[in-house]
Amino acid sequence: MKISFLRDETVSVDDITFVVIVSRYKDKWVVVRHRERSTWEVPGGHREDHEDPQKAAERELYEETGAEEFKVFPVGAYSVKKGDKTTFGKLFFAEIKTLGDLPNFEIAEIKLVDNVIKKELTYPAIQPVLIQKVKAFLGNC
Repeated sequence: MKISFLRDETVSVDDITFVVIVSRYKDKWVVVRHRERSTWEVPGGHREDHEDPQKAAERELYEETGAEEFKVFPVGAYSVKKGDKTTFGKLFFAEIKTLGDLPNFEIAEIKLVDNVIKKELTYPAIQPVLIQKVKAFLGNC
């Protein structure tokens, strides 16, 4: 598996299928647990047809965390190549100001952590790379 970060203009919006939102709340990283899994993951999900990636990120952040007041910042496009298949996503960072009740969707719970532990993640080959990219982005702001 190979993860590459791309310039936004090199990827068509129509090719972006996923959005991932590395998020902080009160200086803690936010991870979520899907109802059907025991592992943790960074909030994110599929972009709906004709949905702008920024709007998809805002929607997914609310649906998966209950975030009510937040700012979402684009970090950049990325690709994941596994064998002959390549998928594209858009990475975001969110600073959450207020959390409300967790909506009744696919997420069972959220957790606030000082450090995201790779071995606890649902996608340990991908999400640590995306988290590091956001940390680098935050260091350059």
